[in-house]
Amino acid sequence: MTDKSFQPTLAGLRAFVAVAEKRHFGSAATTLGVSQSTLSQALAGLEAGLGARLVERSTRQVRVTAEGVRLLPMARATIEAADTFTNAAARVSDPLQGSIRLGLIPTVAPYVLPTVLAGLSRRLPDLAVRVVEDQTDRLLQVLREGALDAALIALPADTTGVSEIPIYAEDFVLALPPGHALTGKPRVPAAALAELPLLLLDEGHCLRDQALDVCQNAGVQAELADTRAASLTTAVQCVAGGLGVTLIPQSAVAVETARGGVGLAHFGAPRPGRRIGLVFRTSSGRDEAYRHLARVIGELVTEELPVRLATGRT
Repeated sequence: MTDKSFQPTLAGLRAFVAVAEKRHFGSAATTLGVSQSTLSQALAGLEAGLGARLVERSTRQVRVTAEGVRLLPMARATIEAADTFTNAAARVSDPLQGSIRLGLIPTVAPYVLPTVLAGLSRRLPDLAVRVVEDQTDRLLQVLREGALDAALIALPADTTGVSEIPIYAEDFVLALPPGHALTGKPRVPAAALAELPLLLLDEGHCLRDQALDVCQNAGVQAELADTRAASLTTAVQCVAGGLGVTLIPQSAVAVETARGGVGLAHFGAPRPGRRIGLVFRTSSGRDEAYRHLARVIGELVTEELPVRLATGRT
């Protein structure tokens, strides 16, 4: 008679299923990687707790009893459920297995996502990436609230409770209207922006603030164009239409100038630019995993895009 308080162990269930499938104690023990005596003890404990004989042993053969035949599918299902639970727990403890919610700013997402997503599918095949594109402040807000796991933004984040890992650095390139005298120049001083109508992105875009910082660091007051754009693509098209000049991150140049009609010039040293990095909640306890993810992203983008690994990696 079965003791209703009895809780079968996974070892006992695995022993039963292995013996039932192999019909041989030695082969079953080898399959489970245990000694034959350990296997026999586990099976005997299961049978004692159930108050039922599951297999019949003889010197020549092992037979599954009628009770064993009836319970065998449930034993298999229990083992499968336990393995599923264990695998799911492993994915929870390792954020690079399962799903990750990754935020990206609009001046990064269109230019690195094709490279990053294709590369991650090869390098981290157990990782499913869910992408959220938004401006920096909103990404940081939802990151702190727990609705994002990590984000690719321009550094520094300057936010409490958020850790950052620099990944890559890139220069800014000056986009000019067609036929502009500076087109093709390799060493334009940043101070030249004082004499050019600078077209900025809307408030909230970090690239807007970075462009103003370039002017401030050069000691000049920018002449702002009347036009403002909600996206870098719109800004470049406005430049092509002669409405001003703008700064383009090097990673975006190939995409944004594919239509032609825009002149380009490069700044002289020290070249203005930006650093892009991965940010995540300090309290997440996932530093090691996210540093690995940042290294993989850095290798992918520096192989495919005109950017370089950021200095000061931690």
